[in-house]
Amino acid sequence: MAGIKDIGNFFVFIVGGLVAIIVGSFMIRGTMHMWDKPENGKEDEKDKD
Repeated sequence: MAGIKDIGNFFVFIVGGLVAIIVGSFMIRGTMHMWDKPENGKEDEKDKD
C-alpha cells in the first residue's frame, strides 16, 4: 500500500506543478497585457495629435 501512496503523491505533485505553471503563465501574460495597454494608448494618442 505504501507504494500506491507514493505513486499517488508523485502524481499529485506533477499535476500541482503543471497547474502552477499554467496559472503562472496566465498571470505573467495578464501583467504583460496590463503593461502594454498604457504604452499603446499613449502611442495612439501621440499618433492622433
